[in-house]
Order: sequence, then C-alpha cells, then structure tokens
Amino acid sequence: MSSTVHVIRHGEVENPKKILYGRQPGWRLSDRGQQMAGVIGEWSKGVDLGALHVSPLQRAQETAAPISAAHNIKITTDERLIEAANIFEGKSFEPGSGVLKHPASWRHLYNPFKPSWGEPYEEQINRMLAAVFAAKDAAKGKDAIVVSHQLPIWSLRSAIEGRSLLHDPRKRICTLASVTSVHFDDEGMISGLTYNEPAGHLLPKKKK
Repeated sequence: MSSTVHVIRHGEVENPKKILYGRQPGWRLSDRGQQMAGVIGEWSKGVDLGALHVSPLQRAQETAAPISAAHNIKITTDERLIEAANIFEGKSFEPGSGVLKHPASWRHLYNPFKPSWGEPYEEQINRMLAAVFAAKDAAKGKDAIVVSHQLPIWSLRSAIEGRSLLHDPRKRICTLASVTSVHFDDEGMISGLTYNEPAGHLLPKKKK
C-alpha cells in the first residue's frame, strides 16, 4: 500500500544572539515560528494522517502542536528525530565569526566528511530512516508526519537522492517549516521524494 511520510523542519526559534542551540532544552519558537507552525497545521489538513512522530526538543513539539490539534491525533515523541549532536552547541556559530575565530576550535574541523565536530552523517541517516519507517508503519496505510531538524533531514534527503554528504550548510534545501516528503510504493520501499515550503512567505528576507 503506497503512502508518504512528510518530514517537517521546525519553525523559527527565538534566538537573537545566534547561538547554536543544538540539543539544548528550552529553545522555543519565536512569534514568527508560531505563525509558521500555524501554517503547517493548516497545510496538514490536506493529509490523510495516521501518525505524528516528533523530536523531543521543544521547538519541534511546538511546531507539531497545531498538526495534533487539527487532526485530534496524539504526538508520539521519537528520540531518533532529535537534532544532530555538535560539540559547538551553546556557542555563537555564524560563518566568519563566533567560535570559528578561536584556534582551539580548529582541531575539531579536520574531517568534514564524518563530520569530526559532531554526530557522523551515517548515524544521522540510519536513525532518521528508522524513524521514518517506524512512522510509516504506525500510520497503518495512511500518511505520516514527522517533525525534526535541518541537518538530520538534509542528511536523510542526501542519502535517498544519492548526493554527497559533504556539503555547504548554506546551500541546504530545507528551510524553516519546510516539508520533505518521502514516498513509498506498494511494497513499502522508498519510491521518491518531493519538497515544498508551505510557510515560505514567512521566511526572513535574505540580506543582499
């Protein structure tokens, strides 16, 4: 029986100091992030939803809340959907500034293929695939939604599409509150992938 698992990235986080929050608890959605979550909740009404699996982190749970309300469906927390581990968590980490200016950090940057500064890509892919298949099975023939984080989602997509895992983070196609949909065929195998941005009109304008 064919079905789809929609993998959603959480909405914008309240983070004026541009901290790499990673797996730290207590990071909530900003006002705009709450608007994004509302848009995703409306978008989800077009899904024949059988399961809603969500990262344990607050920003993901808040993004999932309008979906849960729209479908009167319980959120199932899945630890496998959590953000990627990163040793720079809790520090300013903007390109060209923050923690990268300190020579003490450079020893962690020797292997971008793994990567050496955090959770290996292969581990992210394995746990995300397991979580996606678990959500598909839980939906019992309907579609499923999972809510996760940018890097694990992008690693999953790269693996499905056969893309190199070495990449420029600025070029990930996985915006806030975006939907990466993993499609399954009648035999339960991944048959394709599509991407859309229901909350694209709410994204912060890029500086020129």
